Amino acid sequence: MPSAALITTEFDADSTADDVLRGIDLRGIDLRGLRAIVTGASSGIGTETARALAASGAEVTLAVRSIDAGSAVADGIERSTGGIRPRVEGLDLADPASVSRFVERWSGPLHLLVNNAGVVTSGLERTAEGWELQFATNHLGHFALAVGLHDALADGAAERDGSRIVSLSSTAHMRAGIDFDDLQFDRRDYDPQVAYAQAKTANSLFAVEATRRWASDGIVANAVNPGGVATGLQRNFSAAQRESLDAAEAAGLFSYKSIAQGAATTMVAAVAPEFAHTGGHYLDDCREAYTVADDAHLAQHPHGVKRWALDPATAERLWDVSVDLTERRERN
Repeated sequence: MPSAALITTEFDADSTADDVLRGIDLRGIDLRGLRAIVTGASSGIGTETARALAASGAEVTLAVRSIDAGSAVADGIERSTGGIRPRVEGLDLADPASVSRFVERWSGPLHLLVNNAGVVTSGLERTAEGWELQFATNHLGHFALAVGLHDALADGAAERDGSRIVSLSSTAHMRAGIDFDDLQFDRRDYDPQVAYAQAKTANSLFAVEATRRWASDGIVANAVNPGGVATGLQRNFSAAQRESLDAAEAAGLFSYKSIAQGAATTMVAAVAPEFAHTGGHYLDDCREAYTVADDAHLAQHPHGVKRWALDPATAERLWDVSVDLTERRERN
């Protein structure tokens, strides 16, 4: 169901992050001096994203919960790039105070923020504020981080003709929209897959509203689906979650990608000229995904994006709720 109006690139499901960077290098795009933050960069797609950016000359900061793990990744990137070492900074997205400290430590312009980190739980877990952990980490933490870094991103936009935010979503968003009546699962029965889906929908909606609010400052945000990639994110899956994933693979809803292939769509949103000045899109397999109805089934549309993940009114409402939650915590 693709449309001619959708943004496409020369890359596809088989492309790797390095393929994307080689392609933009051939088009004369120089990443030297680009300042980038990659959250969750101590493993998986985050590590590959950071490595590929650093290898192309970008000044990368690894924003990680474990400094030791981040330092080990920085060591590996330094070896593989012949001496280019990323910075390592502590960041726990589930802890608002940690987010605030990270923002306070940041100095100077920022050209690229990759909101890559994510958590999956097998049961109900809450933060100290009482927030459901998947929503708090995957959405609220990244929301507060981006808002806190807005001025740095605006300064970066003035330097390099625009700055970008990449928000990692997932096909899982198709399972659930935003339940504003019970965001934190205070009343409904807890289903970790529904909670994860709500957070991934929120990641896409963030890109919609951030672009609406900040495009005039030279900042655009896009959401990406990396595809099926076996990473540490699945380590906390319950038996039911593993069975659901296995069933989806068996039904042909997705085929596993390598980590390098999983990072390719992130790289397209981060550096490809096709997305330099346009945001609020959801990318799949290195191109803008087609939109499907909210009642569409994943089996028929494994590469689509549901309307609820791009709806402007929902995006604006979620932004306002997110501001209220994060500012209320700061006031307390």
